[in-house]
Amino acid sequence: MDSLKSISDEIKSTQHTFLRLSKTKRLVLGSLFASLAALFQSAGGLFPGIGYFISPLATAPILFCSMLSIPLGWISYLLTIGLLLILQPSELIIFPFTTGLLGIGAGAAFYFFKTRVSIIVSGATLLTIGIIILLYGFEFPVLGPTVSQTFSFLTLGLILLFAILYNWVWVEISITIFKRVKAIISS
Repeated sequence: MDSLKSISDEIKSTQHTFLRLSKTKRLVLGSLFASLAALFQSAGGLFPGIGYFISPLATAPILFCSMLSIPLGWISYLLTIGLLLILQPSELIIFPFTTGLLGIGAGAAFYFFKTRVSIIVSGATLLTIGIIILLYGFEFPVLGPTVSQTFSFLTLGLILLFAILYNWVWVEISITIFKRVKAIISS
């Protein structure tokens, strides 16, 4: 079964190559990832309509940065929050609890877990917690006005199901990209 297969070897070689870079190059790469994440997240507010399809891509830079190095992933996450404060303050409440949290959680899961299932479940759990905090803690209509802001187990189950599917897509995309990076580095 592919979901139980260990993926640590596919990621570890890229992490090892990344850690051989100088600290300056790593920080510049983290800053570039943070800039991309801030631009992607801002797209929803800057370009209504098409921007909402671009906005979920903000997960990718934080995820890739966290996969390479957890501390650098956190730096990129915090820098993205700072950039959003300047670029698009209206997106500032969404990013830290949804796309950014998913990127940090799934990226860190690649360090701590070895199977796809455990990585997907841990990232989906963090995304679900973030959405629940926004929806019920801050009473922010993150899922739109049609979802009630009173607690419901049905809503919780649907959020968890969505988070698992959404994180599964990101995990598969990131593994594919890391395999290609490994092939480029090896040749």
